[in-house]
Amino acid sequence: MISSALPTAPDLFSYRKYWAKRFGVAPVFPMSRSEMDELGWDACDVILVTGDAYIDHPSFGMALIGRLLEAQGFRVGIISQPDWTSANDFRKLGRPNLFFGVTGGNMDSMVNRYTSDKKIRSNDAYTPNGAAGKRPDRAVNVYSHRCREAFNDVPIIIGGIEASLRRIAHYDYWSDKVRKSVLLDSKADLLVYGNAERQIVEIAHRLANGETIAELTGIRGTAHFVKQIPEGWVVKDSTEVDKPGVLMPPVNPYQEEPACDLKPTENPDEKVVQFDRHLLRGKRAQTVIRLPDYDALKDDPILYAHASRVMHGETNPGNARALIQQHGNRQVWINPPPIPLTTAEMDGVFDLPYSRVPHKEYGNANVPAFEMIQHSVNIMRGCFGGCTFCSITEHEGRIIQSRSEDSIIREIEAIRDTSPNFTGHISDLGGPTANMYRLACKDPKIESACRLPSCVYPGICPNLNTDHTPLIKLYRRARALPGIKKIFIASGLRYDLAVESPEYVKELVTYHVGGYLKIAPEHTEQGPLSKMMKPGMGTYDRFKEMFDKYSKLAGKEQYLIPYFIAAHPGTADNDMLNLALWLKRNGFRADQVQAFLPSPMAIATAMYHSGKNTLKKVSRTAEDIAIPKSVKQRRLHKALLRYHDPENWPLIREALKAMGRNDLIGNGKHHLIPSFQPKGFTGKGRAATPDKIQRFKTKYTGFDKGQGSKVGSRPTNNSKTK
Repeated sequence: MISSALPTAPDLFSYRKYWAKRFGVAPVFPMSRSEMDELGWDACDVILVTGDAYIDHPSFGMALIGRLLEAQGFRVGIISQPDWTSANDFRKLGRPNLFFGVTGGNMDSMVNRYTSDKKIRSNDAYTPNGAAGKRPDRAVNVYSHRCREAFNDVPIIIGGIEASLRRIAHYDYWSDKVRKSVLLDSKADLLVYGNAERQIVEIAHRLANGETIAELTGIRGTAHFVKQIPEGWVVKDSTEVDKPGVLMPPVNPYQEEPACDLKPTENPDEKVVQFDRHLLRGKRAQTVIRLPDYDALKDDPILYAHASRVMHGETNPGNARALIQQHGNRQVWINPPPIPLTTAEMDGVFDLPYSRVPHKEYGNANVPAFEMIQHSVNIMRGCFGGCTFCSITEHEGRIIQSRSEDSIIREIEAIRDTSPNFTGHISDLGGPTANMYRLACKDPKIESACRLPSCVYPGICPNLNTDHTPLIKLYRRARALPGIKKIFIASGLRYDLAVESPEYVKELVTYHVGGYLKIAPEHTEQGPLSKMMKPGMGTYDRFKEMFDKYSKLAGKEQYLIPYFIAAHPGTADNDMLNLALWLKRNGFRADQVQAFLPSPMAIATAMYHSGKNTLKKVSRTAEDIAIPKSVKQRRLHKALLRYHDPENWPLIREALKAMGRNDLIGNGKHHLIPSFQPKGFTGKGRAATPDKIQRFKTKYTGFDKGQGSKVGSRPTNNSKTK
């Protein structure tokens, strides 16, 4: 439940319906003029442009926002994966009455197209038949430009994960530079960040009531341009990091009062609070924090890290303040995060009349992302884990928003009764995490005031309620439904929370694991783990002990598949070597591996760009941390995760010799890699005559003879490390 200590917001479904409600519910949203004609529409009120195939399912952002707007009475059209080389596709539904809503899709378009090694991916899970190349790079920018070209007087609102993570100046991994806020590059009028239900409903109704897009300022969860600081607001200046060598104790740039050596604002109309702590606290709701200017931080990684740290301190909707950042002669104003949805509002959003199938335009084409989630149910959103490499908190927030048990059961029944290929198996009951359903701070006032980045690191906060009873009750009710044969839990499990509830672990292991359970320790060494804000391996060992115990009691042969990440900030070569030795010691052979990808706005990305630990106070003299950036070092870190692959042995041998670890090269069981190189494996790609070579398996396909089915025996590890 959402705490009452948070600021209040109008109920999503309390607005007076727009006049177009008389047209009723569309079976699916139109993607052509002929479909609009069938519905009796002369125009769309809102047109949503997306880089994904149109799937009318609540797991797809454009469908959820579209159905929510429809419930408000608006007519919604969809332009899916348009030809961006001209404006023609952007005109096919005509001029929208209110606005264009533009999103790159469920994934950031750059993450969607490029691997962590900046190689082009061969497929796109959100496109019919997985075809690649159906969306442009930086899709939000390109689509917005084409919308402007098609109808230059129509407001453009950008949103989704791509816009959310680019709302301020951000480091861009693919171009290796700091880019401006996407508001400037896209030339949009307004940006909505997060899941955006509250913002988009308010915006639609206010535009429908005659307000202009320029008047829509101050809406939580939005970013827009301002010409000057509004009257009645005070500015907290945080444009500089500490200066070394001062004679007084260093000033914390994140404290309530600003540093005394900051330069005065160049704008004489701005009221900058210098020393009055009580005034600043008394006007907190009308305080805006001035971040370093884009021109100042674009070539200054330390200043960028400082700005990132300040921004991440303003993410709790209970106490976050507005931010402002200068970009040349324009200023971007970022309002505090939106108020999380209540359980009743979450139910209302997920109970909308989705058809739950792809648009008929795609015929029998397979959309891989839909195939994966069509029989899964989203039970919550948000994450308080705070993993530094993850962008969930920046997008969905730290406060958990949960659906009611009844709403979830209704969706399971709808899948059972309407899905043509349902076989009785629900593929997942989860969300960003598997087991944060209905978990929250014990004290709403503490939750509203808290500024910590994680509720579970370095240990579980004593104020956090870790009771898994509501989730256990949900599992039991769901699997008791007629026609439901099995319910799997596929979302990422926070095993550090799970070990606090042995009953939950028993329930999960006994009924909801299909032989393998994937969990993500991410690393074994404290150096990288402390930069990720992940628990140590002692917690993993506790969970594994419980997992094995309850698997044995259930008479099941089940195994944990741990995910690990290579080349994360804070990871030295020796850390990866120790991880490789742990993998070999425990009998794991990773089939695929993932290197760290610096996504925009993530805390770990600021570490990657600056070389500093941004979990601590940022200064120019702060200790540097290990940052694996070179192509060769990133290759080595990935190779160590796949120590068993002969293609990686030459690179690993070279590294081991350089590290003085020749003792790990040899042909014994205690060696990491052999001293010989098999014929056809050169480390530069396999030989050109593979049919003449006996390939080495990179995963176990069975158990050693005589092992039987003992729980905890050597697994058939086909793990895919994250």
